[in-house]
Amino acid sequence: MSLDGAVERREDPPAGNGNGNGAVAVALPTGRPTYGDRRLRLNPNTEHKPERYDDLETEFDPSIFSSLERHLPPTMLEVPRDAKVQFMKEILARYLPEGERTRVQRHKEYRQKIMSAYQPLHSDLYNMEPTTFFMPPFIKAINDNTEESFRSIMSEPSPGVYTFAMLQPNFCELLLEEVENFEKWVNAVKFKIMRPNTMNKYGAVLDDFGLEPMLSKLMEEFICPMSKVFFPEVGGSTLDSHHGFVVEYGKDKDLDLGFHVDDSEITLNVCLGKQFSGGELFFRGVRCDKHVNSDTQPEEILDYSHVPGQAILHRGRHRHGARATTSGHRINLLLWCRSSVFREMKKYQKDFSSWCGECQREKKERQRHSVAATKLAFLRSGGSII
Repeated sequence: MSLDGAVERREDPPAGNGNGNGAVAVALPTGRPTYGDRRLRLNPNTEHKPERYDDLETEFDPSIFSSLERHLPPTMLEVPRDAKVQFMKEILARYLPEGERTRVQRHKEYRQKIMSAYQPLHSDLYNMEPTTFFMPPFIKAINDNTEESFRSIMSEPSPGVYTFAMLQPNFCELLLEEVENFEKWVNAVKFKIMRPNTMNKYGAVLDDFGLEPMLSKLMEEFICPMSKVFFPEVGGSTLDSHHGFVVEYGKDKDLDLGFHVDDSEITLNVCLGKQFSGGELFFRGVRCDKHVNSDTQPEEILDYSHVPGQAILHRGRHRHGARATTSGHRINLLLWCRSSVFREMKKYQKDFSSWCGECQREKKERQRHSVAATKLAFLRSGGSII
């Protein structure tokens, strides 16, 4: 690989969702009624209308249950809601152990304390207003909701990496002011601030001070339509939770970011400003866990320079890093979009050649050897090849 060191996995401090793709067999505890086949469907039942789970007292977001219900086996769709909930909780608990669930609950309490005391500077940010948030061409593309409309506003400098103008300058300014106001408040009241992930020492989790509903709407109504088209093989059609935050680079902040993969299926990264130089992103190919430290191929190399208001959308497993911000102050908005369905089902899959670059190369190499062996055997048997 042309980069120093191994690839890290950048994760958010509070427990997130787990990961998956394939048919999933779930063991049934004894003494519980059975409902036939207990395996999740690979493809969602789009005709099924999920039940509402907003009233559940659980560490999981209610939308995760609604999303997962579409993947339940047919025999489970008509059972009582309590049975569905228990079945789905068993699945979710497998990748969120007891210790992690405790951390989630503590973080939930931490977030509630902040929201009960923090006074927003710009209340308009906390409700999705597309016409004041987004550039008009972006809104039109989402409303048209076709691959052609999305591509009309996008560039694809490397396979699976999409860039497009997204945020209005005024929105960027307001969000920067809100983050600055939150950080001042945290320092004034001497409240501990949770950093965005394990690799960034500066920045803030936007979900922690009230922006979670707005960011959920951003994912569901504006990112999901694009991810369904461009990233269906990594859960782009079943995004159901997110981790939203800002990162800060510059003097007395983080300078750069090491080579890593994100704890997401799809990552949205938007530069908010301010004035800066340097800080380019570098991409080096999509990899599964097995091949995360494999060599980079020449065609996988991409360097990308940030532009305020411009978004870049890519798979979370697309290896990348950020070069040093050499002057000024750079702040970026990131939205890690996750699919609990994909994460669960991926555990039972061994072939990731639909999205892992190294798996694809290994598959092609096996096919090449197979063809060569077949030709050799045919020639040895006295046949001829024209």
